[in-house]
Amino acid sequence: MTRARMYWGIAIGLTVATCVVSALLYPSMPAKIPTHWNIRGEVDGYGSRVVGVMLLPATMVGLLAMFRLLPWLSPKDFEIDKFRETYLFIMLTVIAMFSYIHFVALYTAWRHLAGTDKGLDVGRLLLGGLFLFLALIGNVMGKVRRNFYVGVRVPWTLASDRIWNDTHRFAAWTMVSGNLLGFVLLILGLPIVLAIGVMLVSMLSPIVYSFVHYKALERRGAL
Repeated sequence: MTRARMYWGIAIGLTVATCVVSALLYPSMPAKIPTHWNIRGEVDGYGSRVVGVMLLPATMVGLLAMFRLLPWLSPKDFEIDKFRETYLFIMLTVIAMFSYIHFVALYTAWRHLAGTDKGLDVGRLLLGGLFLFLALIGNVMGKVRRNFYVGVRVPWTLASDRIWNDTHRFAAWTMVSGNLLGFVLLILGLPIVLAIGVMLVSMLSPIVYSFVHYKALERRGAL
């Protein structure tokens, strides 16, 4: 089995498992369940069980279809085939992230309805997983090649292979280090807004870098 087939197999299996488990849980859920929590982990929104139980599994199915279609849609010189295994790894990571978010939300909703959610910090639980998944994606960013769908897609990276490659090597470092630092801050019990701030800086820095790097090379006539 090739690595590409393995990634597809795991992603499809995870999606099917998420859909099946959600369908089995659906009849036991009340008509209204918690669907949103504030930054302090307190329930501040309710929705129908159709939305709470089935929305994210349906989204995962849609994402699989989208990831399957994008390589076919890619124009010449921007083909995803140039980094297909990395693309499929990102696909698998995104699917796993949605599955994680879905089951954390269901678990938290169940705890809330049972009245046993006191002391459960859903914000840290969700963000902690999100940070780790984003760090995994960051770890392969340096292997992403110029395309219209995945990566730091801004005018300066799309205009130049050199800017694209340099920016994504930089993004790999910032995404991994920034999201791991955010995860550590959560574990240490520091304010959630601080961890989110670190994550945002790590995600936005490559955009700034791409602009500064492009203009520097442009001034030197090196593009």
